[in-house]
Amino acid sequence: HFFVIVFASPSLPAPSSSELQGELCLASRVLWGFRSCREVLSTMKYISTRGQTQPVSFQDAVIMGQASDGGLLIPETIPRVESKLESWRALSFHDLALEVIQLFVDDIPAADLKQIIARSYATFDCAEVVPVKRLAAVDVLELWHGPTLAFKDVALQFLANVFEYILARRNSSLNILGATSGDTGSAAIHGVRGKDRIRIFIMHPHGRTSPLQALQMTTVLDPNVFNMAVEGSFDDCQSIMKAIFSDAEFKSRYRLGAINSVNWARILAQTVYYFYAYFKVTSTEGGAPPPSAVSFCVPTGNFGDIFAGFVAKRMGLPIEKLLLATNENNILAKFFQTGVYQKGEVALTISPSMDIQIASNFERYLFYRFNCDAAKVREAMAEFSAKGCISVPLDGKQSVDPEFVADSANTAQTMATISSTFASEGYVLDPHTAVGVAVATRWLSSHGSGSGGGSEERRVG
Repeated sequence: HFFVIVFASPSLPAPSSSELQGELCLASRVLWGFRSCREVLSTMKYISTRGQTQPVSFQDAVIMGQASDGGLLIPETIPRVESKLESWRALSFHDLALEVIQLFVDDIPAADLKQIIARSYATFDCAEVVPVKRLAAVDVLELWHGPTLAFKDVALQFLANVFEYILARRNSSLNILGATSGDTGSAAIHGVRGKDRIRIFIMHPHGRTSPLQALQMTTVLDPNVFNMAVEGSFDDCQSIMKAIFSDAEFKSRYRLGAINSVNWARILAQTVYYFYAYFKVTSTEGGAPPPSAVSFCVPTGNFGDIFAGFVAKRMGLPIEKLLLATNENNILAKFFQTGVYQKGEVALTISPSMDIQIASNFERYLFYRFNCDAAKVREAMAEFSAKGCISVPLDGKQSVDPEFVADSANTAQTMATISSTFASEGYVLDPHTAVGVAVATRWLSSHGSGSGGGSEERRVG
């Protein structure tokens, strides 16, 4: 809808009817020109957590990846959706994705966005895209139905198609640089392989990904795919990537883009499945009473997946708690338990995608933890870079953040969870999901939530 506002100055004579008609005709032509533009005018802007990058549109944020000041891009405002929740409840995953994503994307027409979403999830082997499996104590959100069996397919299939859309309209190309602990690399490669305007360069820690993930990356022979094995850890790969992206002139000259979760589009795509899972778990189908509350337990190393849940909660999705689950690389769990975020040595585990000590999305959380004070974020990140440690004060209840609960599961506990779940449910957990289930069931047992009945609190791992 377009509204034409005619301003009349009291110091000038009123225009004649013919003059006014001519001016309105001219205005309508100008507005039609705007409407006919290939790009839609953007009002949703993205800002840097460090506050020294000019606000940009969604399309520019996708291409920029990491903010030019070294920070991470976040939406200037987060829309509230409480009034929309019931109307969204019966939507398919595809339709729900359109409703959620278009709230943050106003420079891609809805019809085009709908086609991007359809292409992105046509590669999944399940019509629901992310079905929910109900177990005795928890509900498991299955995020492994994409082409590489990794949860990151949900975001990276979408991001790859968004890249392709933007580059085609700008008649441009992009060199994607990424670092992976295993699943990001394979999912990213399978998202962009064969795309004409994109070349992808992925660094992975040599010998520290699963054999399957290494093969998923290194056996792709498309001419636009380049794999680089790095002697070291994922954190070493990520440090190389961040150092390169911090060189603004180099990044611009070689048209570098990011496909890691520093790219906001990945967080946005992941936000959708929190809504979808909530609607599934609170459904009254079958006559069972809905649970009184829903919490999400998220196995994480880089803080991207659980940050998407944090965004969904800020949008108004009624999440009781966000349970953060880590393996032996428990820097994030310790932070939410003590307020101290301190880098340690990377421990090699059977859940290698979580073998991370420096969580790249943690900076986004700090921005909100510091009440959107970019200067405090810059100070904290500079301190962490220099000392490998920062801390935040606890509240009166000795909590870092009442919205979060955090714990870890070691390898023995993870293996025991895989074994016991298969024995009792006939369901096979992968090691990453098992970390989440171990932490979730431990938290449930300590808080006395049983199974059955309307007061039950279901957990989605």
